[in-house]
Amino acid sequence: MQKPALTRAALLGGTLTLLAAPSASQQSSAPIARYTMDAGTMSGMAAIGNGGGGMGAAMGAMFGGGKSQPIHELVLRLGSTQAPTGAPKADHFLPPATGLGASVPLVTPKAPPGEEETMPGERPKGRLLIFWGCGASAPAGQPVIIDFAKVARGQFPPGLFMAGTGLPNDWQVRFSNSRTYGDWPNPQTRKMVPGNASLIGDHHIAGTYSPDITFALKQDFMPPITGRSKSLPGGATDLSWNALPTATGYYAWAFGAKENGDMVWWASSASQAFGGPVWDWISPAGVQSLIGKKIVMPPSQTSCTVPAQVQQSAGDMLMGALYAYGPQADFAYPPRPADPKIAWKPEWITRVRFRAHTMWMLNGPDMGSMMGQAGTEDTGDEPAQPKKKKKCGGGLGGMLGSAMGVGC
Repeated sequence: MQKPALTRAALLGGTLTLLAAPSASQQSSAPIARYTMDAGTMSGMAAIGNGGGGMGAAMGAMFGGGKSQPIHELVLRLGSTQAPTGAPKADHFLPPATGLGASVPLVTPKAPPGEEETMPGERPKGRLLIFWGCGASAPAGQPVIIDFAKVARGQFPPGLFMAGTGLPNDWQVRFSNSRTYGDWPNPQTRKMVPGNASLIGDHHIAGTYSPDITFALKQDFMPPITGRSKSLPGGATDLSWNALPTATGYYAWAFGAKENGDMVWWASSASQAFGGPVWDWISPAGVQSLIGKKIVMPPSQTSCTVPAQVQQSAGDMLMGALYAYGPQADFAYPPRPADPKIAWKPEWITRVRFRAHTMWMLNGPDMGSMMGQAGTEDTGDEPAQPKKKKKCGGGLGGMLGSAMGVGC
């Protein structure tokens, strides 16, 4: 099967406009079915937050010990312009090496799912201090400070960015833009993808509301990425990571909070680009565009310095996260004609994207000391009193916790 060069598409009102080679002027019609398969490799606290490892793994991952086992994630979405024949039903039949059995069900929700859920909890208090860019010291004009009390009264700081504004969004399959929709994982089936799972092989999607989709995948989960941090003279923090052969770019960010309700948010972007698409899977073409805008770091870069002011503002604990965006595989039937004069009428299109994600504590209590304190439990020595656990609440703090895949 030939892979069409799909770089970017937008869906509006059920009409798909394909903006890719061989010619932007080639006439094309919307496919009956669209299928997306997002494959991730999570390590460190990102793996712990999604159900991987126990207490020992959590401790190792939290302080960059690399003791947690990486896990995998799959997000499968099928959207169709057709009504189902009978009850809506669809299944993705997987290669045996995936370790999820013969197939997983793509369940159609009985009610429209909330694509942007509001986190429960109290209205956040305090302030959000926003920093960005790699460097030992934050440049003039930082941080941008958002006072939540003022925001609650409708007062926003001048020039406030909108998260994700101006970033490229690849086409998405959602309940809201499909006549019939199904996804996995879902409330009915939440199997964990084994750490040694492989996606290489034949894939087949069959259902009552879409044509059969078949493709052979030759690309696999990305290897895990490992983040490390080191305090520098003057208070800055050096971040470094292992280079991944298939990475198309990297994006780092950090988050901290104080007891008084103040929160600190830093991103490696050279501009105010937070959240939105950079927390998603991004196509290689999209990553290349973001590298040109200095929002994403190039694949040749394996280090970034967090400004000293970030650590000073965050207090005792600062959590870091790192994304490595990966390759993409595109499939369609029938394949896009090489001759741009021939109209393309695909029955279905499929996109498979990859990424790796890790999280760890950039600073915090000394790991050796904590393990020593744990070891005094049976000796009769009185262990040091643990620090008071920070409250999490809802609002932006809860949103960030949800996005990171870990609780507070």
